[in-house]
Amino acid sequence: MFEKLKFTSQRFDEINLKLSDPDVISNTELYTSLMKEYKTLTPVVEKYHEYLNAKKNFEEAKELLDAGGLDAEMKEMAQTEFEEQKENIERFTDELRILLLPKDPNDEKNVIIEIRGGAGGEEAALFANSLYRMYTMYAESRGWKQEVLNSNETELGGFKEISFSIEGEGAYSRFKYESGVHRVQRVPETESQGRIHTSTVTVAVLVEADEVELEINPTELKIDVFRASGAGGQHINKTESAVRITHLPTGTVVECQDERSQFKNRERAMKILRSRLYEALQQEQADKIASERKMQVGTGDRSERIRTYNFPQGRITDHRIGLTLYKIDDVLNGHLDEVIDALATADQAAKLASQNEQ
Repeated sequence: MFEKLKFTSQRFDEINLKLSDPDVISNTELYTSLMKEYKTLTPVVEKYHEYLNAKKNFEEAKELLDAGGLDAEMKEMAQTEFEEQKENIERFTDELRILLLPKDPNDEKNVIIEIRGGAGGEEAALFANSLYRMYTMYAESRGWKQEVLNSNETELGGFKEISFSIEGEGAYSRFKYESGVHRVQRVPETESQGRIHTSTVTVAVLVEADEVELEINPTELKIDVFRASGAGGQHINKTESAVRITHLPTGTVVECQDERSQFKNRERAMKILRSRLYEALQQEQADKIASERKMQVGTGDRSERIRTYNFPQGRITDHRIGLTLYKIDDVLNGHLDEVIDALATADQAAKLASQNEQ
């Protein structure tokens, strides 16, 4: 590990030097690439320097203690320094192990989130709207941009389904743990009183893939246009602006009807289609690597029940890591960091354990 850290530190210094070279600065592509690598290496190198400093101080304190001849006060100071730096070395070593874990190449990318009402009819659709609100409020708190790509609204203001993009550095690294089935337990909003109902909503978090990463053959697409319809099924446009794209080799179907422009709907539908196909490709690759599946904290499996929102108890439970919080209003108002941080920590611990087993 420390050989790798030494090499990383040398590479960091090398990049730092290159970034001040006029030839590199004038080469936009190279400069951008080096800046990205520099940013990735910075936290590792900073932590490594903290480790080296702690090790140096630890060795100096040890030398003083081993040499002897200290008065009581100096001996106590050296002993305190020795103990403190020993703890620091252990802590920094653990932190470095985590920083050196292989990074998910998609972590810095934008995402497309698809939310669909499951069991529970209108109540599920209303909760789908609550989850959409939760995610967009969280995105807003981090300064990220969101845009609705397609939605199918119900008469009571819920969503049978909604797809939206979130653009921001690190969006996928935070949202990737949200894929799966979200269960809600509450007296339905559609009833003034009554028993507690259980409904489900499915969330899929997709990496926003660009054309370079995934090329789609236009001859493999079937594109249909039709008039957009609103809640209750009535047509809301007189022109055929809604678009349905079918990817013939996989049978994947995407519809977009939110915009009045057929061109914009087609553009958005292609964005969703590209991300769905990219996800399928990634899933196929992950299925070939059994150990990789063990290292995931339930990410990516839409059929897995990942979280329960119990309104009568004001409780949220994430079933993958056994986390329970009694702050349902806070979380639904977009304060997701406590949940996401716990999931990320559990994911890192699982990866470290898997790495140690190998």
